[in-house]
Amino acid sequence: MVWPMYGGSPYKLGSNGGFAFLVPYFIFIVLFAYVGLSTEYAVGRRARTGTVGAYDMAWRTGKNSGGGVIGWLPLAGSLCISIGYAVIISYVLKALLAAITGELMTVEPGPWFESFALHDFSVIPLHVIIVVLALLTLILGAESIEKTNKIMMPIFFVLFVIMAIRVALLPGAMEGYKFLFKPNWTALADPTVWITAMGQAFFSLSVTGSGMIVYGAYLPDHEDIVDGAKWTAIFDTIAAMVAALVMIPAVFAYQMDPAAGPGLLFVTLPTILQEMPLGRLFAIILFLAVLFGGISSIQNMFEVVVESILHKFPKLKRNAVIIGLGILCFGVGVFMEAITKWGPWMDIVSIYIIPLGATLGAISWFWVMKKEDLLDEVNKGAAKKQGDTWYNIGKFVYVPLAVILCVIALVTKTAF
Repeated sequence: MVWPMYGGSPYKLGSNGGFAFLVPYFIFIVLFAYVGLSTEYAVGRRARTGTVGAYDMAWRTGKNSGGGVIGWLPLAGSLCISIGYAVIISYVLKALLAAITGELMTVEPGPWFESFALHDFSVIPLHVIIVVLALLTLILGAESIEKTNKIMMPIFFVLFVIMAIRVALLPGAMEGYKFLFKPNWTALADPTVWITAMGQAFFSLSVTGSGMIVYGAYLPDHEDIVDGAKWTAIFDTIAAMVAALVMIPAVFAYQMDPAAGPGLLFVTLPTILQEMPLGRLFAIILFLAVLFGGISSIQNMFEVVVESILHKFPKLKRNAVIIGLGILCFGVGVFMEAITKWGPWMDIVSIYIIPLGATLGAISWFWVMKKEDLLDEVNKGAAKKQGDTWYNIGKFVYVPLAVILCVIALVTKTAF
């Protein structure tokens, strides 16, 4: 799963009625992990390649052609997300450096964030560093950053738990807990809440018809895919809830906007850290963990694109493709270093590319790919075999929901 650096679940929760948002969100997380995420893992494992090759394989098993062409659209989604992520992770690197120097502990977080986030070409050197680091993980091998993530991610969770305890002691935090957990069942009558929850579930699990395919390509045959998808969803949900338990009570305690988007990461967190014992140390470790998580997300999306290009054009040199991809990523991203430029870019990705990619993927797996081939791959290594029930949920529930989300996004121009 990709890291929701631009706000993620706390932001969506804060702008969609708190606890009411969690009900449909959990429902869609369960459904999309059970059929959507597990299917993308399975398709990737069966194809043993990236997005374009996986679509080509899926369409050929159904005796159809054109899958390789269709696969380029969700692939473009991965590329566009990586361009946007590189900008936000540049912000994270700036926050890390400010924590190391001690600047972050003395500034007023809001004006400090605006001092670079509202200006063009404001983080160019840091942007270059992020792109280069992501490229190096592909050229030299991603094992080192993966090993680091195994250390940093648990630390990240521990720090957020500590901050959640600190936030609980703040005056006014109780209003945040009420917002989070006090049931407001009337909000469930609002279709917008359900649609937004569905879109956030797609994005949170990265079920976009592209990125998770590459993860599947590296899974061994003995891996229980459905079980793996379940645990991915569980850990993703825990991460979202822990973040919400820090962010939402804090914004009420400090009288901030719970729908503040990136400000939750770059304004709310520094405000909390400034008032914590050992806040500077916590800030360094926290932003370092986010940095590693963000670079690994960019690396994954780069790998998706590189794998597909090499599948289509095998005579190309891998390192040349990687370097060309980095130049493209920075060359486009440098013009959206201001959050006012970055936001519209991510809106385009969220409104058009991600919903279309998710829909094309869902249709390809359940309406084009041969049913027996999909079930055979899903059941490899599975303790509990899936059959018609699982397949029909995918075909007649998951696919229509993906289509509905896509249509609503395109018609209403709503970003998810």
